[in-house]
Amino acid sequence: MPLNIERRTINPDIELPDAIHPVLRRVYAARDIHSADELDYSLKSLLPFDGLKGIDTATALLAEAVEQTQRILIVADFDTDGATSCALAMRGLAAMGAGDACYVVPNRFEYGYGLSPEIVEVAAGYSPELLITVDNGISSVEGVTLAREKEMRVLITDHHLAGEKLPPADAIVNPNQPGDAFASKSLAGVGVMFYILVALRSRLRDTGWFDSQGIAEPNLAELLDLVALGTVADVVPLDHNNRILVAQGMARIRAGRCCPGILALLKFANRSMRAVSAQDLAFAVAPRLNAAGRLTDMSLGIECLLSDDVQDAAGMARQLDGLNRERRVIQEEMHEQALADIGELDLDIDNPPAGVCLFNADWHQGVIGILASKIKDKLNRPVIVFAPDGENTIKGSARSISGVHIRDVLDTIASRHPDVIEKFGGHAMAAGLTLNAGNFDRFATLFNETIDFLLGENMPDDTVFSDGELTPEEIDFRLASMIVDAGPWGQGFPEPVFDGEFDIVSRRIVGQNHLKLQLQCKGHDRKLDAIAFNVTDEGWPASTTTVKTIYKLDINEYAGRRQLQLVVDYIVPS
Repeated sequence: MPLNIERRTINPDIELPDAIHPVLRRVYAARDIHSADELDYSLKSLLPFDGLKGIDTATALLAEAVEQTQRILIVADFDTDGATSCALAMRGLAAMGAGDACYVVPNRFEYGYGLSPEIVEVAAGYSPELLITVDNGISSVEGVTLAREKEMRVLITDHHLAGEKLPPADAIVNPNQPGDAFASKSLAGVGVMFYILVALRSRLRDTGWFDSQGIAEPNLAELLDLVALGTVADVVPLDHNNRILVAQGMARIRAGRCCPGILALLKFANRSMRAVSAQDLAFAVAPRLNAAGRLTDMSLGIECLLSDDVQDAAGMARQLDGLNRERRVIQEEMHEQALADIGELDLDIDNPPAGVCLFNADWHQGVIGILASKIKDKLNRPVIVFAPDGENTIKGSARSISGVHIRDVLDTIASRHPDVIEKFGGHAMAAGLTLNAGNFDRFATLFNETIDFLLGENMPDDTVFSDGELTPEEIDFRLASMIVDAGPWGQGFPEPVFDGEFDIVSRRIVGQNHLKLQLQCKGHDRKLDAIAFNVTDEGWPASTTTVKTIYKLDINEYAGRRQLQLVVDYIVPS
């Protein structure tokens, strides 16, 4: 298959210092960075908390609960954003003198997502005076109504898009609720909770609470390791505000100033604390935490993040690592079955439908999100994967592509065909929904038709975006280090990738399915180590001596040595 490369569009209206490396200037210009201010990742550049709608009411509720030692119950979500939000709230409230705070996290197989009426009944057993949702609740109208009937005050903290009707909570803090003027709509749930804690600290400072209680005013920046992990894991766009939160959190992790649970998870993932990147958090730490919520109960993940004992944290991290291995086995089996199902559907892999829905009665509900992401990457189309959720209902997990706001798609279907979807929620790139099993075929047709209408003639192709070519002199350790330091890179602020054609000096398969190469710059004697993960040279012509690539500059750490390496994302014979 040919490699279709498109160079990223460069914004000429930039005012960056001349001291910045020319390649990085090009990279920033392609990401619409206009000035050096947007590269300032100091905490003083964070947006102020008073822009969040409902923040004053929320902090009044919290301050009263703290000062009167009321019982606070946090209702968490079962993914990494939910776990970090919960751990952040527990640690932050304790540091501010809250004497009676606890949490509950729904088991996805028993209660499903959010503050459902069933979870409210569980919460009632804790006799809370204030109930706080983290990373959920904006769509929990029935649950909040029941909680209020049971005389609980309710504070909703969330970042997901609101529906037509808001829950009747005592306070709601969500940058995506109607009428909110906060400049960043990309906060993760953990970011929302961090802002609430900052606002609460300010309120308690003004009332003299810390002085009257002899409590040292907490440095909430010490909790940014949790904020960084949850933000990266939830794949929210890394706008300037989120980049500050993530950069500050990673700086603390690199310095060893983070919770023992994160350090233990990094160790089990064989990642270096000193050189941790956003990609390490996303692809090494988060999956191990998520494994608890996918297969059993996220309480294990939350406790790992709450532990201050190194040995206890390591023991829980070991359990999470084991669950992650089990999750990978299940996922691989489901992936193979999904590919077989696609084959039976007679889909044209090179020209698939606009939107794809898959269901198998044997699939595990906890892994359908990962499977949807993998199939989405393969087909370059929005994908929803469904698994059984009781006798007559199925639960779906949706993953989208650039240009398709998946929650808006579900909202469109629900508005036009109110009898098809039982409930749904989510944001631009990911969503969840529940259907009556008998409605699957109808929904799949409506989903495909809606995506097809939305995209029209702009159906995505196999084009790969690049930040251009590098000269042999530019491909060096110095630039690789600069790119690492210029992060965090992630959703909405992609890590730089470059295109280039190289001569093959040598190639071999390592680890069963990874292609290890030594490449030489064309017309130059410079040789470079490279690796293409999950790629082999099977099917290449025997005469292949040159390759066309899309690659990242990487620093490979092994046995105490740090060496330049190209990490190849795409490679074809040329």
